[in-house]
Amino acid sequence: MALMSFSSGLPLGLVYVAIPDWMRSIGVDIKVVGLITLAQAPWSFKVLWAPLLDRFVPPFLGRRRGWAAIAQVALFVITLGLAGVAGHPDSPWVIGALALAIAFAAATQDIAVDAYAVDVLRPDEQGVAVGFRTAAYLMAMRLAGAFAITLAAWWSWRTVLVLIAFTYLGLLVATALAPKPEETQEPPRSLRDAVWQPFVGFLSRPLALEILAFVVLYKLSDVMANALLRPFLHDMGYNQVDRGVILGLVTWSSTALGALLGGILTTGLGVGRSLWVFGIVQSLSNIGYVVVALSPVNRPLMLAATGFETLTSGMGTGAFSVLLLRLTQKRFSATQYSLMSSLFALPRILSGPIAGLAVDAVGWVAYFWFAVAAGLPGLFFLRRFAPWGGQEPKLEVDERHGGVPITSRLLLTRGIGAGLAVFLTGVLVSALLTAAKAMRATPPQPFDLVTPLVALARMDTIGDGVRLLGLLLAGAVGGLFTAAVLAARRGGNRSAS
Repeated sequence: MALMSFSSGLPLGLVYVAIPDWMRSIGVDIKVVGLITLAQAPWSFKVLWAPLLDRFVPPFLGRRRGWAAIAQVALFVITLGLAGVAGHPDSPWVIGALALAIAFAAATQDIAVDAYAVDVLRPDEQGVAVGFRTAAYLMAMRLAGAFAITLAAWWSWRTVLVLIAFTYLGLLVATALAPKPEETQEPPRSLRDAVWQPFVGFLSRPLALEILAFVVLYKLSDVMANALLRPFLHDMGYNQVDRGVILGLVTWSSTALGALLGGILTTGLGVGRSLWVFGIVQSLSNIGYVVVALSPVNRPLMLAATGFETLTSGMGTGAFSVLLLRLTQKRFSATQYSLMSSLFALPRILSGPIAGLAVDAVGWVAYFWFAVAAGLPGLFFLRRFAPWGGQEPKLEVDERHGGVPITSRLLLTRGIGAGLAVFLTGVLVSALLTAAKAMRATPPQPFDLVTPLVALARMDTIGDGVRLLGLLLAGAVGGLFTAAVLAARRGGNRSAS
């Protein structure tokens, strides 16, 4: 599992860290570099094609290892192609397209590897395996990211990319030799079942909505603390070396160590008790940033605060990752794990803009006290399915449906209605934010809600198009989620007649 996770970390470091730095260092316009970073999108939307990996079985190595092997071969070929154009990087759009292809293959690999972990690991192995998986993933991301930038300065990008490409072949051997998971359940019989049943199956749990709220909120305190960490240290007077190499090494090593410790300790403490202990500690660790904000420049204090906070964050991630393995049904492990990992990442995506507005309004000290308090909602929902003192959470699936069964036609209409409501709400909020920003401009402009709405509808800029696509996807997910909740709670298998 550690070797397979190492293979997952390599492409993320390359696409997320190395390629944008490479493009900027050769003089590519910063606006183009910003667009190239959109190649990360497949990791955010992998749940859209995860049902295909549940439904279809490759002719070799089984359902999980087979797809992982296909993705690793694709990564080998595409990375070699990137090495081929590295000597003449005069067309950044070609490199951007290859980066997008690498991200798509890598996201597919992540789906297969995560599903394999769900299928093959026994409960007593999950904690230790999660720790080693996370540590290996972070190590690979660092090697293909920051370290690759340094190696490319010494050698060349072509040499570095060839080395990364051939690493996938070595890891392909590990995938082929990995133990075969027990196939106790048949794959979904149709693509419809592969898309629909994972949602209904998860939502059949008695406390499914509370569990989903916990998945979103458990790491909120940690996410708020890290959203603007380097800008915070800049404002406190720490220099580039402090914020760069030194902080990077400390946070990377402490996060990896924390995940390793968290996974191992979860085996002894139990998942429920570990989530409580690590959740409390990771929230309280933000008090260290309050102390940093109130103190003059003190490098040992800053490194101690960031090191301890990222250590506890890694421990919380270790226990939380074990919970995700326990929550996922093996028949739909690709789709369900992808869905929950996407929900887990949602606060990280949204935290940046919110953090900036909050710091501007209340300052750094009050903001970090809010970050401490942000750990409470997740613990509140944890109490619903894992009371304090219990070793294991209650995660059983209730196959019984209460109430009058709901027809397919009613499911469809209510799902469409909910999706439309989510989409229109998102459009309105986006327009309100744009109008509010215009009012703070120099010179200030009057409040105008119509202009941003028209610009969004006409897609005047690429940013408008991306925003509209995101809102459409949010609406689709909201409609599907609403229909799945109704089907899980009242039964959704009757025909419209």
